[in-house]
Amino acid sequence: MIWLTSCLCHSMFDMADGAKFLLLFLLLNISTLCFCTEQDIQCLKTVQQSVIDPNSVLKSSWNFENEIDGFICCFTAVECWFADENMVLSLHLGNLGLQGAFPQGLQDCASMTGMGLSNNSFSGPNPPDFSRQVPYLTSLDLSYNSFSRSIPQNISNMTYLNLLNLQHNQLNGQIPPQFDLLTRLSTFNVAENCLSGPIPPSLLIFPASNFDGNQGLCGAPSDDCPRSRRRWRPVRIKLHRLNDESSMGAAVGFVVGFVVAFYFSHCFVCSERLRAYVVRI
Repeated sequence: MIWLTSCLCHSMFDMADGAKFLLLFLLLNISTLCFCTEQDIQCLKTVQQSVIDPNSVLKSSWNFENEIDGFICCFTAVECWFADENMVLSLHLGNLGLQGAFPQGLQDCASMTGMGLSNNSFSGPNPPDFSRQVPYLTSLDLSYNSFSRSIPQNISNMTYLNLLNLQHNQLNGQIPPQFDLLTRLSTFNVAENCLSGPIPPSLLIFPASNFDGNQGLCGAPSDDCPRSRRRWRPVRIKLHRLNDESSMGAAVGFVVGFVVAFYFSHCFVCSERLRAYVVRI
């Protein structure tokens, strides 16, 4: 009887501990969810403030005063994971007439998987730490803008990418060879830029037209990279050796000149006075 009472007490205690653990787990998840949604709201606020919006598309649509569940999911160009949760799945900002530098604050959209900025007037370089801001992107479309400088090498860390479209910008330099790590790519386009150098081998599966308009780019299915030509190399000359050889040459020349002048003075000396002086010597 005592043993049974003890077991019941232990069971009730274990159930109480289990209930406490479950409650704590739920509270942690709720707080994490709230924290994530707050981050996503902050992400959109920063994006709105960092871009130039001459048509007031984002200014008129992105109203942050209505803080009901999932209110950001009604914003123009915003797609959420769930309609009643403020968690951004993707941003479709294409064709909105936006201008300025690359949008900021994307690191707060921690669960975003898709981003499109095509057909706008964005300019300047892409963020060098872009892969750390949005590491889980599966699609990235920056086409038909004026982005410049080189393609960020660390995009190769975004190994979930299925689509990478950089067409019709002002990008220069090489396609990073590390792009061979992007094994999930099914769409890749860098046409109409200022790129140069060889195309990474893994990207040669894409049509040659996806690389057109880059005069310095080589290795596409339709052409080969030129072989490196042999170049003349400067030869180092040891000065002390040159000086020694010059001294010997001068000495030999002096002796030869003296002998010739002595035995054939009539060929070189026009004056009788000079000839007598040479013979005397």
